[in-house]
Amino acid sequence: HRWMFGWIGCRWYGWAGFFFGCGGLITMTAVSLDRYLKICHLSYGTWLKRHHAFICLAIIWGYATFWATVPFAGLGSYAPEPFGTSCTLDWWLAQASVAGQAFVLSILFFCLLFPTAVIVFSYVKIILKVKSSTKEVAHYDSRIQNSHILEMKLTKVAMLICAGFLIAWIPYAVVSVWSAFGQPDSVPIQLSVVPTLLAKSAAMYNPIIYQVI
Repeated sequence: HRWMFGWIGCRWYGWAGFFFGCGGLITMTAVSLDRYLKICHLSYGTWLKRHHAFICLAIIWGYATFWATVPFAGLGSYAPEPFGTSCTLDWWLAQASVAGQAFVLSILFFCLLFPTAVIVFSYVKIILKVKSSTKEVAHYDSRIQNSHILEMKLTKVAMLICAGFLIAWIPYAVVSVWSAFGQPDSVPIQLSVVPTLLAKSAAMYNPIIYQVI
């Protein structure tokens, strides 16, 4: 098994995979914040307009573009994965130099750990808020109750989508960190294939969740 599309193809394949993966996670982070503000700070919904959403999307994908393009500036690299049939960030740079370690740690913090922390914080606060306000909502008129039910349904969908995405990508991140900071060749090739396939399958979860919910 080997990569068949050359060095340039490998770099652009790696860029696209990281760009869309990072952009997807940051989008879900923004959605979780939106749900948190809608549920826990009701006044937020009165001033949010359509153009705010477009601005938010521009920031999200600009953020993803920046981090995906950093390796092209010489601060990192894209390389074939151990099993040889796809390319990704060169996690093994952390073995080579302090600069490589700084690059890998920056990617992990800004493109995984921080967004995941925001998502977890948002939904924990939402759950606590819902538990404390269930009886209070029951005393409102039917219009407010229906609006609350709709917001809860949207929040449930967003929470499941985020959970599916994280379940798909976290094993891949764990194996990548293992490759970056463990012993060289410490990750069996057969083991490295499974998290990669799981991560790539994340794209199919959303339609299933929307259909079921």
